[in-house]
Amino acid sequence: MPKTSARLLALLSLLQTRRDWSGTVLADRLDVSLRTVRRDVDRLRELGYPIAAVKGPDGGYRLSAGTELPPLLFDDDQAVALTVALQIAATTPDSGLAEDAERALNTIRQVMPSRLRHRLGALDVTAVQRPTTRPAEPVDGNVLLTISAAVRAREILRFEYGDDGTKQPRRAEPHHVITRDGRWYLIAWDLDRDDWRTFRVDRISPRTPNGPRFTPRALPGADVAAYVTGVFRGSGDASGNWPCQGTVLLDLPAATVALYTRDGLVEQISPGRCRLTLGSWSWTSLAAAIARYDADIDVVGPDELTEAFAHLARRFTRTAAGRASTHPPPGGRDRCGRSSDQEGRSDGA
Repeated sequence: MPKTSARLLALLSLLQTRRDWSGTVLADRLDVSLRTVRRDVDRLRELGYPIAAVKGPDGGYRLSAGTELPPLLFDDDQAVALTVALQIAATTPDSGLAEDAERALNTIRQVMPSRLRHRLGALDVTAVQRPTTRPAEPVDGNVLLTISAAVRAREILRFEYGDDGTKQPRRAEPHHVITRDGRWYLIAWDLDRDDWRTFRVDRISPRTPNGPRFTPRALPGADVAAYVTGVFRGSGDASGNWPCQGTVLLDLPAATVALYTRDGLVEQISPGRCRLTLGSWSWTSLAAAIARYDADIDVVGPDELTEAFAHLARRFTRTAAGRASTHPPPGGRDRCGRSSDQEGRSDGA
């Protein structure tokens, strides 16, 4: 049986990992009797930890939140995870939380035991953002909390939306707060437009009080990640797929193509030939993306991709001859028939 002090720390760590614990399960996890669990709970209460008793066949315990909760306990793995998360936030200036994350990281380091502090001191993580010509605007942490609270309470959010000087009143049923490429977004049902919208949080100025409570609607596809991916790819649905997808055969080994294919399917046909299925926001951009592999290409389908290659061939021929283009994309449907309404589903991406 572990010493009392070590057992108390282990018990406190378990109580912090989930809401309710039965006495029997705690006794099994700590390899002690139910009577010992009850005594240890009493000791923790004497130290100031608000542990409530939960009714049930075996009885149970819950670590309640209190206004004077003593310092939380982290095991080594939790301390490492927390340090990594705070370092990433501290080195992501566009998040708007970098300064607060840095201060929190310094506070945690100061209260760590010497043994663990030296180990974590060697952990140095830097978040490298993708280069962009449109740096993300920092967000106000209080705005994030206000929006998140409305999501949790299922209350209609009233806010001003837009850049400074051009903000307009909006009303929406908030569904999710997400982060993507350094920016924060609110996924919500726009009550004025009667459709789903994705709002940039840095352009939101909440108005108080919130509106009445609402019954949450089902997000298209019921998968947040797929829905958001579809919005930013312009597919206009919850599949998360690109609006234009095509398949070609390339005279290159599959292993070589796979090295340069982040978002696509590569299948080996023979040692020096492979099948590539790829997507993009338009047929011409898809053809151009496939051409960068610098290999002979056979189009499997669809016909729109073949037309896009022909269009690129004409365009490059004119470019090589020094003539300006006066021709539209093939068939006038290069962008997969997306309407302006579909492109507007993300308000300010």
